[in-house]
This record gives sequence, structure tokens and C-alpha cells, in this order.
Amino acid sequence: MGVLDDKVAIVTGSARGIGRATAELLSEHGAKVLINDLDLDLAAQTASEIPGETAVFGGDLTKGDEPVRRIATAIDAWGKVDIIVNNAGYTLDVPLHKMSDDWWERMLDIHVTVPFKVIRAAAPYLREPAKQERAEGIEVFRKIVNVSSVSGTMGNAGQANYAAGKNAVVGLTKTLAKEWGQFRINVNAVAFGWIDTRLTAEKVPDNVMEIDGATVQLGIPAQVLSAAPLVIPLGRPGTVREAAGGAFFLCSPWSDFVHGQVLNVTGGQMTGMMS
Repeated sequence: MGVLDDKVAIVTGSARGIGRATAELLSEHGAKVLINDLDLDLAAQTASEIPGETAVFGGDLTKGDEPVRRIATAIDAWGKVDIIVNNAGYTLDVPLHKMSDDWWERMLDIHVTVPFKVIRAAAPYLREPAKQERAEGIEVFRKIVNVSSVSGTMGNAGQANYAAGKNAVVGLTKTLAKEWGQFRINVNAVAFGWIDTRLTAEKVPDNVMEIDGATVQLGIPAQVLSAAPLVIPLGRPGTVREAAGGAFFLCSPWSDFVHGQVLNVTGGQMTGMMS
């Protein structure tokens, strides 16, 4: 018996990295998981490698009605949605005075607008069952976890666009928690620090991704990588499995009374300005 038996989970950006690790952990504990990625082939491969019941959706969630179609895929497969992890994202780093409108808008689209549209599309499947359960005096908790970052909560040079998006999703999280708590829908965020993914790997020519036909450089300079032990009290970046553990907690029954919160998964990293 798993703690998430019979639960249906949707994890965006789950073909690799933190998203994949989160999908794997949810599946290990009994959830049926919809795997989503820009790359349909990679999403299908990941789904085939996860031991458990999975479905696949490939598409760019910033385009048209893709968020609605993604929710429909889960409903068609399993008839319900219990857990949403809004994880999909990437970075476009440049100092603010050199930043284009396009790069600014892309970060807000993927980190704020996409979670908003996904949650809105899922609303009937989260709220309506909860109304019936409330009428019957039954408590069933459903979960929404939005992925933020310490770049959003504390700022980070070169990431005005990314930081703005990751901070905005915290506001979305806290507002929705106030609106939907009555339906026993826990809405929380997890703010990751330095996690070992392709976004934080060394900035080298082959560490790239394709977005709308354009090649986007990923990673951070080697001299910045060497500073990890100085800014993280645990002395190293986190693994994707460790990052997924934070998201899993917020999806689990142990977080039923955790609501409207931001869980920092950082190894103690506290760089930046604090209010």
C-alpha cells in the first residue's frame, strides 16, 4: 500500500531533472502520473521507464489551449485529478539593461501564466468533487504545488525576468490558498536553491535547449560553480531526488495542515537580500 494509492498526479516538465524525480517519487508511492514535456518522444521514454501507471502529454504549455488539453489527457486516462505540480521552466539570463521584451515575457509566461492556466483548467475537477464531499461531511485533501526559487524570494543578479516570475508564483500560491482552502485543496510552493540540474551545470556550448526553434544556452559559469561550498552550509548543491522530496512532502497526507506556505529546499543557502 502506498500513501498515494489511487491518486492522479500531473507534473509539468517531468521528462527530466527535478520534474522526472518528482514523478518517479509520486509513482513509487502509488500515484498515477501524467508525464509532460516539450519533447513528446522524451516524455514517452520517461513514462516507459517509470514503474507505475503513467500517461503522456507532449506540448508547449505556453501555446494556445495546451494547458486545457493537458488536463483533458489526465481526465481521459483516469477521470480525475488529485495532485498538480507546476514544475516546468527554464532560464534566460542577462542583466536587466540588456534584457529584451521577449526574454522578459517568456519567463513570466512559463513561470506564472502557465501555472495559472493549468490550475484554472483543472478547477472543475478539483472543486466540484470537493463540494460534494463537503456536503457529505467528508474531508478529502487535494494538492497543488507550485515551483518557485530562491532567485524569486531573494533575488539573483542576471535573473530579473526569472526572479520576477518565481516571486509572482508565490503570490499566486498564497492567494489561491485563501480561495480554495474551503475545498480542502492544499496550495503551497517549494522554493529550490542550488539543485544539480542542466540549468545549474557548467555553461558550455552543448548545454542548450530548443524553444520555438531557437537555441537557448543553459548553465552557469565555472567560476560561479566553484562557489557552491561557500554559499550552501551543507557544502554542495542538492540532487534532483532531494529536491523532489520537498515537492513530495507537499503532495503527501503529511502536509494536509500545511497551507499557503513556501518550503525552502536549499541546503541552508541564504544568499541575497531578505525582507
